[in-house]
Amino acid sequence: MSIAAEIAPQLPYLRRFSRALSGTQASGDAYVIGTLEALVEDPASFPRDIPARLALYQVFLRLWSSMAVNMEAVTSTVEDDSPEQRLERLAPRSRLAFLLTTMEGFSADEAATIMRVDEAEVASLVAEATHDIAQQIATDVLIIEDEPIIALDLQSIVEELGHSVAGVARTHKEALALVAAHSPGLVLADIQLADGSSGLNAVNDILTTVDLPVIFITAYPERLLTGQQPEPTFLITKPFRPEAVKATISQALFFNKRAKRKAA
Repeated sequence: MSIAAEIAPQLPYLRRFSRALSGTQASGDAYVIGTLEALVEDPASFPRDIPARLALYQVFLRLWSSMAVNMEAVTSTVEDDSPEQRLERLAPRSRLAFLLTTMEGFSADEAATIMRVDEAEVASLVAEATHDIAQQIATDVLIIEDEPIIALDLQSIVEELGHSVAGVARTHKEALALVAAHSPGLVLADIQLADGSSGLNAVNDILTTVDLPVIFITAYPERLLTGQQPEPTFLITKPFRPEAVKATISQALFFNKRAKRKAA
């Protein structure tokens, strides 16, 4: 089987991972394109002794790690607290290990293979990232979800991270009303709502009035990852794992200029 055929099914997931690392669709996709270009130029760089998905992520991380801007420590002040500065204050390797094992669902052994380290180092890096993420900026979160049990699960996850829930919307109308009333700093949105409307449409309407990060949580990611513009930067597939939701919330807020630490 050709390399193209082996990696094609994995590209939507690599794009998601790349966007979470870089914070935008454009820069995330640029790294994926760079990975594909590297493979075209040097097919022998694609490892053949490990599964194709692991090999693809390993090649991607070689490119990512070769960029000095992604690996250098950043010194910043409170006054210079851009999303990029906040993200880069986390140790890059711990961030990678955390995302590989939570958002992408790799085992510790698989993450170790991708990062070319041992499992003990992966465990240490994940623990470090978990501690750093616990110190992140807290905000109010709007949940757009019509299934009560799922909404309760999401509310529990949000509160475990130290955030508060601005409200749970089951319909397009409720979502707009809650945004107007509470001005949340983050939205978690399903794409199919109780009144037959689309969570995607609700989010589009919300974004016409306020700029805030959105995480889509859906059983049908292929409906959003179509290759057409625009596409969501943050996407979680149902059924979700709590660790994946926590990791994605953390990543989204690192890039959010509006998130503010709640008063004690």
